[in-house]
Amino acid sequence: MKGQTYVILAIVLVIIVAVFAVMNVESVEVDYIFWSGESPLILVILFSVLMGGIITAAAGIVKVYQLQKMIKLLKAENNQMRKQLEENGIIEAIDVNPADSNQMS
Repeated sequence: MKGQTYVILAIVLVIIVAVFAVMNVESVEVDYIFWSGESPLILVILFSVLMGGIITAAAGIVKVYQLQKMIKLLKAENNQMRKQLEENGIIEAIDVNPADSNQMS
Protein backbone atom coordinates (compact mmCIF):
# COMPACT_ATOMS: atom_id res chain seq x y z
CA MET A 1 0.00 0.00 0.00
CA LYS A 2 2.85 2.37 0.80
CA GLY A 3 4.39 1.87 -2.65
CA GLN A 4 1.07 2.61 -4.36
CA THR A 5 0.77 5.88 -2.45
CA TYR A 6 4.18 7.00 -3.71
CA VAL A 7 3.27 6.10 -7.29
CA ILE A 8 -0.04 7.98 -7.08
CA LEU A 9 1.65 11.06 -5.56
CA ALA A 10 4.34 10.94 -8.26
CA ILE A 11 1.71 10.80 -11.00
CA VAL A 12 -0.19 13.73 -9.48
CA LEU A 13 3.04 15.75 -9.21
CA VAL A 14 3.94 15.00 -12.85
CA ILE A 15 0.48 16.09 -13.98
CA ILE A 16 0.73 19.34 -11.99
CA VAL A 17 4.18 20.13 -13.42
CA ALA A 18 3.05 19.27 -16.96
CA VAL A 19 -0.02 21.51 -16.73
CA PHE A 20 2.06 24.34 -15.24
CA ALA A 21 4.68 23.96 -17.97
CA VAL A 22 2.12 23.88 -20.80
CA MET A 23 0.50 27.06 -19.48
CA ASN A 24 3.88 28.85 -19.71
CA VAL A 25 5.02 28.53 -23.33
CA GLU A 26 6.30 32.05 -24.02
CA SER A 27 9.96 32.61 -24.70
CA VAL A 28 12.16 34.00 -21.91
CA GLU A 29 15.75 35.13 -21.65
CA VAL A 30 17.89 32.77 -19.59
CA ASP A 31 21.23 33.94 -18.15
CA TYR A 32 23.82 31.18 -18.02
CA ILE A 33 27.23 31.47 -16.39
CA PHE A 34 29.04 32.96 -19.38
CA TRP A 35 26.25 33.84 -21.81
CA SER A 36 22.51 34.34 -22.11
CA GLY A 37 19.95 33.08 -24.57
CA GLU A 38 16.27 32.85 -25.41
CA SER A 39 14.47 29.66 -24.51
CA PRO A 40 10.83 28.62 -24.20
CA LEU A 41 9.71 28.78 -20.56
CA ILE A 42 8.25 25.28 -20.84
CA LEU A 43 11.76 23.90 -21.48
CA VAL A 44 13.22 25.88 -18.58
CA ILE A 45 10.54 24.53 -16.22
CA LEU A 46 10.87 20.91 -17.38
CA PHE A 47 14.68 21.04 -17.33
CA SER A 48 14.63 22.49 -13.80
CA VAL A 49 12.28 19.76 -12.56
CA LEU A 50 14.41 17.09 -14.23
CA MET A 51 17.63 18.42 -12.71
CA GLY A 52 15.99 18.66 -9.28
CA GLY A 53 14.92 15.02 -9.55
CA ILE A 54 18.39 13.89 -10.65
CA ILE A 55 20.11 15.79 -7.83
CA THR A 56 17.65 14.42 -5.25
CA ALA A 57 18.08 10.87 -6.54
CA ALA A 58 21.88 11.20 -6.47
CA ALA A 59 21.80 12.42 -2.87
CA GLY A 60 19.49 9.54 -1.96
CA ILE A 61 21.76 6.97 -3.60
CA VAL A 62 24.78 8.31 -1.71
CA LYS A 63 22.87 8.12 1.59
CA VAL A 64 21.70 4.55 0.91
CA TYR A 65 25.28 3.52 0.10
CA GLN A 66 26.55 5.08 3.33
CA LEU A 67 23.85 3.35 5.37
CA GLN A 68 24.56 -0.03 3.76
CA LYS A 69 28.25 0.38 4.53
CA MET A 70 27.44 1.29 8.15
CA ILE A 71 25.13 -1.74 8.50
CA LYS A 72 27.90 -4.02 7.22
CA LEU A 73 30.39 -2.59 9.73
CA LEU A 74 27.94 -2.81 12.63
CA LYS A 75 27.04 -6.42 11.79
CA ALA A 76 30.73 -7.35 11.75
CA GLU A 77 31.24 -5.60 15.11
CA ASN A 78 28.16 -7.32 16.54
CA ASN A 79 29.42 -10.74 15.41
CA GLN A 80 32.84 -10.04 16.96
CA MET A 81 31.29 -9.04 20.29
CA ARG A 82 28.99 -12.07 20.25
CA LYS A 83 31.98 -14.31 19.64
CA GLN A 84 33.85 -12.76 22.59
CA LEU A 85 30.83 -13.24 24.86
CA GLU A 86 30.53 -16.87 23.79
CA GLU A 87 34.25 -17.48 24.39
CA ASN A 88 34.00 -16.02 27.89
CA GLY A 89 30.93 -18.12 28.68
CA ILE A 90 28.71 -15.12 29.28
CA ILE A 91 26.14 -16.26 26.73
CA GLU A 92 25.48 -19.54 24.98
CA ALA A 93 26.02 -19.90 21.27
CA ILE A 94 23.05 -18.41 19.47
CA ASP A 95 22.21 -19.41 15.94
CA VAL A 96 21.52 -16.13 14.16
CA ASN A 97 19.94 -16.58 10.75
CA PRO A 98 20.78 -13.59 8.51
CA ALA A 99 17.46 -14.04 6.70
CA ASP A 100 15.59 -13.42 9.98
CA SER A 101 17.41 -10.16 10.64
CA ASN A 102 16.60 -8.91 7.11
CA GLN A 103 12.89 -9.54 7.63
CA MET A 104 12.80 -7.35 10.75
CA SER A 105 13.92 -4.23 8.86
